Amino acid sequence: MKEFKMKINGSEYIVNIASVEDTHAEVEVNGTVYSVEIDKPMRQPVVRQIVTTKVATPPTSSAPATKVTPAATASSGSNIIKSPLPGVIIDVCVKVGDAVKTGQKLFVLEAMKMENSINAENDGKVVEVKVNKGDSVLEGADLIVIG
Repeated sequence: MKEFKMKINGSEYIVNIASVEDTHAEVEVNGTVYSVEIDKPMRQPVVRQIVTTKVATPPTSSAPATKVTPAATASSGSNIIKSPLPGVIIDVCVKVGDAVKTGQKLFVLEAMKMENSINAENDGKVVEVKVNKGDSVLEGADLIVIG
């Protein structure tokens, strides 16, 4: 169960989200349970796997090292950028069809009263923008597809 502190019209509330399915949520606000309808289906957070690797010792020969590039997250050769933490999208800096370079700012995400830039992980073209300015996102939610 996720717990949030929310301030509405100057009053502070403790909100627990018990469950979310498509456009229906069960929430508890200051001890009272409510059944809530959401205007669009919520994306469930993605469970991340932690992968540990051993650091290879440098080769003894003078052969050049090869660069390891992470595999794309979708089989079509596209890369899906996910939200690194829950928050609110306060700026969308690109649109579908834009060419982006590695490190280019794609979004500004406000989380815990701090602005975080979400940057492109590789060069490509924006195939799909999955969020809009003002959207609340959970950790692991898809933000953009870069092909």
